[in-house]
Order: sequence, then C-alpha cells, then structure tokens
Amino acid sequence: MSTTSITAAPASADSFVPRHIGPDETEQRAMLAALGYDSLDAFIDAVVPAGIRLRKPLDLGAPRTEHDVLHEIRGLAARNQVWRSFIGMGYHATLTPPVVQRNVLENPGWYTAYTPYQAEIAQGRLEALLNYQTVVSDLTGLEIANASLLDEGTAAAEAMAMSYAVRGKPGKETYFVAADCHPQTIEVVQTRAAARGVHVVVGDHRTFEFTPDVFGALIQYPATDGGVYDYRAFCERAHAGQALVTAATDLLALTLLAPPGEWGADVAVGNSQRFGVPLGYGGPHAAFFATKDEFKRQIPGRIIGVSRDADGKPALRMALQTREQHIRREKATSNVCTAQVLLAVIAGMYAVWHGPRGLVRIAERVHGQAARLAASLERLGLHVRNDDFFDTVAVEVGAHGEEEILAAAAARRINLRVVEPGVIAAALDERTSDADVADLVAVFNGGASPEWADEELAVDARYDERFKRTSAFLTHPVFNTHHSETEMLRYLRMLESRDFSLVHGMIPLGSCTMKLNATAEMIPITWPEFGALHPFAPREQAEGYGELFRQLEHDLAEITGFAAVSLQPNAGSQGEYAGLLVIRRFHEANGEGHRNVCLIPQSAHGTNPASAVMAGFKVVVVGTAPNGNVDLDDLKAKAEQHSANLAALMITYPSTHGVFEEAIRDVCAIVHEHGGQVYMDGANMNAMVGLARPGDIGADVCHLNLHKTFCIPHGGGGPGMGPIGVAPQLVPFLPGHPVVPVGGARPIGPVSAAPWGSASILPISWVFIKMMGGEGLTLCSKLAILNANYIAKRLEGAFPVLYRGANGTVAHECIVDTRVVKQASGVEVEDIAKRLMDYGFHAPTVSFPVAGTLMIEPTESESKVELDRFCDALIAIREEIREVELGVADRTDNVLKNAPHPMTRVVADAWSHGYSREKAAFPTAATRERKFWPHVGRIESAYGDRHLVCACVPTEAYTDGYAASINQETD
Repeated sequence: MSTTSITAAPASADSFVPRHIGPDETEQRAMLAALGYDSLDAFIDAVVPAGIRLRKPLDLGAPRTEHDVLHEIRGLAARNQVWRSFIGMGYHATLTPPVVQRNVLENPGWYTAYTPYQAEIAQGRLEALLNYQTVVSDLTGLEIANASLLDEGTAAAEAMAMSYAVRGKPGKETYFVAADCHPQTIEVVQTRAAARGVHVVVGDHRTFEFTPDVFGALIQYPATDGGVYDYRAFCERAHAGQALVTAATDLLALTLLAPPGEWGADVAVGNSQRFGVPLGYGGPHAAFFATKDEFKRQIPGRIIGVSRDADGKPALRMALQTREQHIRREKATSNVCTAQVLLAVIAGMYAVWHGPRGLVRIAERVHGQAARLAASLERLGLHVRNDDFFDTVAVEVGAHGEEEILAAAAARRINLRVVEPGVIAAALDERTSDADVADLVAVFNGGASPEWADEELAVDARYDERFKRTSAFLTHPVFNTHHSETEMLRYLRMLESRDFSLVHGMIPLGSCTMKLNATAEMIPITWPEFGALHPFAPREQAEGYGELFRQLEHDLAEITGFAAVSLQPNAGSQGEYAGLLVIRRFHEANGEGHRNVCLIPQSAHGTNPASAVMAGFKVVVVGTAPNGNVDLDDLKAKAEQHSANLAALMITYPSTHGVFEEAIRDVCAIVHEHGGQVYMDGANMNAMVGLARPGDIGADVCHLNLHKTFCIPHGGGGPGMGPIGVAPQLVPFLPGHPVVPVGGARPIGPVSAAPWGSASILPISWVFIKMMGGEGLTLCSKLAILNANYIAKRLEGAFPVLYRGANGTVAHECIVDTRVVKQASGVEVEDIAKRLMDYGFHAPTVSFPVAGTLMIEPTESESKVELDRFCDALIAIREEIREVELGVADRTDNVLKNAPHPMTRVVADAWSHGYSREKAAFPTAATRERKFWPHVGRIESAYGDRHLVCACVPTEAYTDGYAASINQETD
C-alpha cells in the first residue's frame, strides 16, 4: 500500500472537511483496495482524462471551521441595512409563523427531500403541495393550478408561451402587455418573447384594441401602482378576438377582491411570497400558475393529483407533466425542471395556519391601513392617483415634492417607490403598524406629524363594490382545523413522517447529487439581515449581500475557469436558457444573427433540447456511439452540414451516462471550427470541482446547479439556483435587470424577476465553499468518484454497469442495467425501485437517460457503511428476482410486483401472498433496527391521469367507503 495520504490534511483540528466527507481514511483504503488501487491520487489519474486535468490547486483558500465562517458571514450580514420597505412591486414584508419556520423552513426533514417522483414515500410533501394548489385555485377562481413555478416574472412568461401554444399561429404572433404591470415582469416576458419570435406590444389596457394578430394579453390586478380595474370588458374583447387573458395578481388581495376566474381571465399568475415567505432580497419564492381545466395538458410545471394505490386507498402523485421536459425534449411545452416546493409548502401552510377567516382579517387590516394612509394624504392636500386600490397608495407629488419626500423617508430609514417622475407609491403589508402609517404621513408632511387625531379622519373602503369578492374559498377542513399550535405542529409532523429525506438514508439519484446540506450552511438564511431585505432596496443598503455576491462570483469563476459569473438564473433550467440567450446575443452582435442551429448529443441532459427551443434555436441531434460517448463522426458531419448556421453545442460533462469522455476537447474544437459556441451543462460538476474546469476544456458557457454541487438543499423539488459562468467574449451579454442595474455592458434582458435570482439561499453555497476551501472541494470530487466506482464494482455481479470510461471506470455516477432480468422474471425497473422502499431506500433515477435502467449517484457525503447497505439491498433484490426466474416465487405474486408494502397491509388480518409478512417488510437486519414505512402501496399512475383531481379532496376520501366508491367507478 502506498504511503500517499488518503485525504488531505485538514487546516485545523476542527476543520469542517471531514464533517462533510462520508468515508473516513480506513473506509477509503478499503474501497480503493476493492478497486485495485494503492492511493486515491492513482485512482483519480485512472479515471479523469489527463488532457483535461487541472494542474494547479484551486485558489480558494484553506479549509475553515464552522465557527470561523459563521463569524465572517455574520459580519457580512451586519453590513446589510434592514429599512422599512414600502416598495411593493410584487414583494412584501410578511410574518412567517414561527411554527412553520422552525418545523418546515429550518427542518431537514422537509428541506433535504427530493422531487416526489417516488410518490409512495412522498405523501406528506404531496399533501402539502395539494394544499398549495387548492389555495391558488380557490383564490384565483380557476379550476386547476400547478405546484409552483420560479417567480412571478417567469410565470408570466410561461403564461405567454402557453397562450401561444393554445391560440398562436402564423399571423397571430402578437402579445399585449399592460404598461401598468410590474416592470420586471414586463421585461422578463419581453426577453422570452424575443427569443420565440413573438411581438410584444406594451400599452394601456383601457384603450387597447384586439386585432386578429393578437393571441394573448397580460394585465396586473391590482396594477403596479396599486390601481384596481374592472377588466370584464377587456376580457370580452380579448375572447372575441380568440386571445387568452393572463392576470398577474396577488393572493392576499384576492381574499377581498373578485377573483380573476370570475371576471374572465383564462390564466392567473403571481408570487405567493407574502404568504409567510421572507423577502430574501428576491427569493426563493413560489410563483403560482392557475388556469382553466381545458388547458390542463398545456400548463407548465408540475401538478399534484389524486390517484389510488394498489389497495384502493386514495394516494397522491405528480400527474400529467411529470418529467415532461426530459421525455419530450425539444417538443416539450416548457423547460421547467426545478420548482419552488419548499416555499410552496410554506405558503400553503401559512393558509392552513390562518385559515380563510385569518387571511381575510390580515387583508382587511392591510387594506385598512392603506385606506387610512390615503385619507391622511388627501387631507394634506395631496392627490391620490387611484380611486380603487388594495394595499398600494400612489401619490402625485410633483418633481420638487419628490425630492423632499424621499429625503424625509430616508431620514426615517423608509424606502418608498418612485413609480414615475413626480409619483410616489407606498405599498403596505401585514407588518405595517399604526406607527408606520404615522411615519409615512409625516414623511409626506415635511417631516411633521399631522395636526389631527385619528378619530377625526374620514376613511372609506377605497374600492368599489363591483370589485368585492362574494364567493367562498378555502372551505376544506384542512384550512379550518389547525389553528392552535398543538394541532398545527402535529399536522406538520404527521406529513413529515410520510416523506423520505436525507435524514432517513441515502438518496442515490443519478445526476441529482443529494449530498449533505450542513446545518452551518443553512443557519444564515433565516437571519433578518438576509431574509428581510426587499430586492429593490437601494444597493447601498445591501453592502453585505454585494460583498457576498462578489466573493461567490469570484469563487465560482475560479472553480469553472471562466471570466465572469451571473448569479441571476434561479434554476438549472433558467441557467440553460440564460446561457443560450447570451450565445445568441453574441452572434447577433457579430452580425451573425442567422446562426440558429444548436447541436445536442443524445446523451445530453434532458432539459437541454427544451431550453434550446425556448431560446429560439433549432435542435439537431448528434448520435451516441455504442460506448455511450458522443459519436465524433456524426458530430463532424452535422457541424459541417450546418456550418453556416451553427450557433452552439450543448453537452453535459461528465456525460449523463456517467463517463468522462476522452475526446471532449476535440468535441469543443469541432464546434469552434465551425463558428459555434460550446454550452456545457454543469449538472455533473460534482465530479469536476478541483480536477477539471469547463473553461479550460473549451466550453464558452456553463451553468452550475448550486442545489446539487454547492449544497443548496433540494427542498422537496426546489428551490434551486443555476448561475452561469462565461468566457471573456460573452461577458458583455450577461443578464441585466430593469430596476437594479446588473449584468454586462450589452446585456440580454432579465431571465428572472429579481436581479440576483434567489439571493437569500446564496449564503448556503458561500458558507460551503469557505468551509471546504480549494483542498476540501477537490477532495469532494475525488470521493464522489470513488464512491460511485465502489458501487459499480459491488453491483457488477448483480446488474451490469451499462457504460464505462477509460480503465473500466465511471465518473461520479453509474448506470446499472436492470433489463437483463425482465425476460426471465417479468420484473421491471419500476418493481426494483418500489422494492427498494421496503429496504429503506429512495430509488436511484429510474429509466433516465436509458429506459429500463437505474442511474446511481452516491455523492461524497455517504459513508462506506451506507454504500454497503445500499448495495446489499440491491444484491438481495437480485436474489429475490432469481427466485422468480427459478419458479420459487410466483411471477405475479411476489415481493417485487407487490412492493412497496405499507404497514396497513402488513398488519392486516388477511394475508394471501405466497411469501411472509416478515420478508415483505423486514428483508434485512437494518430494516428491523430502522424502518421507514411507505404510507401507501404502489400508486396507479394511469388512474390519476384519467381522473385528474388537483385540489384537496373531501375528508371522506380517506374512509373505506370513499375508496370503495372510486374503485367501483372504474372496475
């Protein structure tokens, strides 16, 4: 055995590095010995191609302790000034219920879970999301809602895209956007429209006339300056012209105002942030999207639906759109991959906690404070612009008055909004107190308090009766039950117990990197200095954030080898889209706007083709060689064929097949030779940090999934972050923003509603990088690769490993082929995935990128003990399959076909299976010591799609009688 050190020596005795790394030195030696290597360095030399290796250490400093890094970030937080912000524009201060903050937002049982693709062990989260969908559907008055999108601006852009899919056609390619929508929303929509060849007209909704070329319209309700308008006639004109109407709206306002679905809107979008989610300097926040039932197959994102399990019990699952962008690729209707699940859960729980009466009380108080402010300002002789409003009072003050008022506001640490020259608005929220209103009045009164008493003030309702909501909402018992903390806490804990997360065991999903989300990394996100800042507060009030952004951009640029980084994209899919738009703008700036062909290998990540189409490119697929690598001959031929119009190549590296392709530099060179740019999907960066850099290899742009490689937790399916790094020639085109200047000198339009995307979760990655240092991050990559190769070695006798690179190795993930057992046993890959639940594991990625396979990624955070437990489970399952092959077990009645086995079935009086209850539920010693029970049996996906229900079902749904009735319906 070589004397070479297995792990890098930590900088201090309490370094965080060994806290993050799963295998200790003894375990590493054992795994290396199993693979036939003397040292970790020799092993990595065999795996990572020499031609791409980084030959110098990352310049990121030494590993640091949790205490030291938290002390430093506390200093950064102190440089942020939390003023009272009455800016509005879709963002409002809110009060997160402490019971929700502690038990959801700060709870790893909620934030470390993965997207609920394995629904049987995600029933709690699915119920929470069904609650959220019900809130959105009820408040908007529309039949169907999804389980969240990224932010209000991108939700509006998705609504435009859906409207075009439904109503657009050649000659009908104009989209109207009301000028009084939020400015960031207008520009995000314009960015998306320009890429798709849609013509946007921004104008006055009161005078706009629908011509035959208009396929849709976007309006704001209430408008960005607070005005509430009657849009019924507008909707009638739109529908007469065969156009769809989208209303960007406010959920709290809709507790008092007539919902869009009742006055003619076809789609409603918005931000659920003010339902208990901190401002966070822009995010993450769950956007909502609701529409009519007739458009349920065009709605973007994920829908949670009610189905039934194998025992006829109602059960929840993701319906219709599940992984659509991965399956349909360039034909997908959206590239949305990451949602905002954790934040949607919080918003839904806010509604559960307050109930409909509580929400109305909050809304009435907010509106009452706004009405009192308006009455006071009118008594001062000022003109309030809108007769009807909900929470935002816009005042015409003139140019000279504007300066004095803003100065008086600053003296009181108050932020107001200048809507336009001479017009100032104040948007009030649930945190607004009587003292805040008094301060606002004084600000508009030359700094002096008014001379009248409150009781002298005549205050009216400030909106016309025709806007009043009369329909009931949130009548389901879930919103009318859990109003004591005892009941709420028990409800949250009950749902949490139905979900498998990293607190229970390894989640070995390939290409998803479910690694440790350390407590120290998570702590700062709920500090008010990070959580309470409005995204459009003056930048001088966010100096701490600014310094954190600068350092994080520097570190990510160092890690990737790029010249600059944009932190704006708030999901991996957004990063893909942003990077491609930057490439497109680069070609346009060079007078080559005709370049519109994007080459995409079959082995690329599944969202790539959908993103390319969304960015306005024509997708040309490049073949895959038998060994899983890019077919170089086909690439050369396609690049030559499309040379004059070649814009880009999108490639995932290491490949989605889990291999370091030796010819990656040649791939990049071929594209550059024909005038194209190389987009590298950074989904698999967990295998590269400190070992190789995309910028050095030949990539021109790369997005990074901070929710994968850089420890932002998946949050049950979101939040995510997808910043992009770019080569020098692309720096001028990095995304801009209409409210806060960011980006390059010649920026593309914004791709997210906030200038730095989901800013409040960026401290997570900052803390991770600082605690690990360059040395620790490099060790992470090495051990991620080691763990994956150890799993491949242990499993190769049970299930063949489909693709390998040089020296028979894999990268940080491996694909095992389960198709080899299908013919002899009838066992499908889904059966294996469901049986893993009985063994206490979440399944690996199923049937992606190759149907009938499992893609396994262990990450560097899992110990050898956990890896062996997982491998032992799969090897035992292979023996269970062998029993079927040999006829020992029945081909249809066996532990795999009947998996998973919920407790209700195992303890039932009747047991008719040809195997024991013990074998069903406790197949290993580990499951006897620590058992995670699936809450339901195997769910019938087809039933759920045929009978789509995406709102809270009645309480009797969970009784035997209801179950019998839904079975009788189709049996």
